[in-house]
Amino acid sequence: MDSMERTVVRCAEGHVFSTSSFPMQQADRLGPGRLIRCPRCARLRHAVPVGSEKR
Repeated sequence: MDSMERTVVRCAEGHVFSTSSFPMQQADRLGPGRLIRCPRCARLRHAVPVGSEKR
């Protein structure tokens, strides 16, 4: 079993990727999104876990 859990996220540009460094502190007022560097567009983007998206 992997010691670091990976999270699949989608950035604001729509790129889907996995990361092991997605901070998930309890921050209800901020929502599930976090700023993270997207490996596809190489910019700091707002990203949300793929499973928590509302349709």
